[in-house]
Amino acid sequence: MKLRRGALRAALALVLLPLLTPASAVEPISLGLAIAGAAASALTGFISYPRLYCYFRECCLHRHDKRAAAALQENLDKKLFGQHLVSKVVVKAVRGFLNNTNAKKPLALSLHGWTGTGKNFVSKIVAESIYKSGLQSKYVHQFVATLHFPHAHSINLYKDQLQSWIRGNVSICPRSLFIFDEMDKMHAGLIDSIKPFLDYYELLDGVSYRQAIFIFLSNAGAEKITEVALDFWRNGRTREDIQLTDIQNALSVSVFNNKNSGFWHSTLIDRNLIDYFIPFLPLEYKHVKMCVRVEIESRGYTVDEDIVSRIADEMTYFPREERIYSDKGCKTVDAKLDYYYDF
Repeated sequence: MKLRRGALRAALALVLLPLLTPASAVEPISLGLAIAGAAASALTGFISYPRLYCYFRECCLHRHDKRAAAALQENLDKKLFGQHLVSKVVVKAVRGFLNNTNAKKPLALSLHGWTGTGKNFVSKIVAESIYKSGLQSKYVHQFVATLHFPHAHSINLYKDQLQSWIRGNVSICPRSLFIFDEMDKMHAGLIDSIKPFLDYYELLDGVSYRQAIFIFLSNAGAEKITEVALDFWRNGRTREDIQLTDIQNALSVSVFNNKNSGFWHSTLIDRNLIDYFIPFLPLEYKHVKMCVRVEIESRGYTVDEDIVSRIADEMTYFPREERIYSDKGCKTVDAKLDYYYDF
């Protein structure tokens, strides 16, 4: 910040110059132009310095990798509930990738689980940890299958458009982040069009994709995740006992063979280009209550445990006999709070 203060002092001195020197020394108009030009020159030099320019404008690779990893860890610890596998794997994967100066391929994460378990929330936190503007950053690109690729008969057009979009944006910013939502609703074969960008190529047409990050979100595989979680519960083991190795292989196979997954027989899976299949476990009653408390606090209200319990009780749970897991996760918490509070 010394450089910034120095540049500002220089500009300020030029602005104050006419107050400190006799006006007769230079013609008024000439003096004004000289002051304006010198001040502009000083400020231009100040703003053009890369780090200082990025203080005012968002830049590619804006945050230092260590700060990004620390922000990611902090936000997941504070705001994500019941997902010990997600917190562990996402932090390690993203931190390792950001700190790797010689990555061989882009980072590809595939997030799987029921609605309301936190997939969109985690992708949002990842975006915010790398770029201040998060999902609004011009270096973060979000695709929703039903919105951006709605028509099966236009798949060839979508493939061309998607490739052009990724190529153009990575050319501008190597650390571009691409998020694909509703992968379970994406037309089979479409996602394979980006296979070259996720592969182990040093350059493709002069562009390196090795610093880019791809995140895929899907409900596909949720049944397999629930099956594993229920087995642990029925055998008297806690959800925290579940390890990634207990689910990941079965999850990838389930998604690969699911005709409605968007990854059905995908070369991205067949060629092992997805680095991690990350399971989002179904949320329990206690996790729903955690979500309610955080939402109340975020609105500036004092937590009322009676309301917390009532909202959690209103949720529906499965399986029908045990009623362990919320079938909507925390997705409707926000709407239910509006009923109890006059916001």
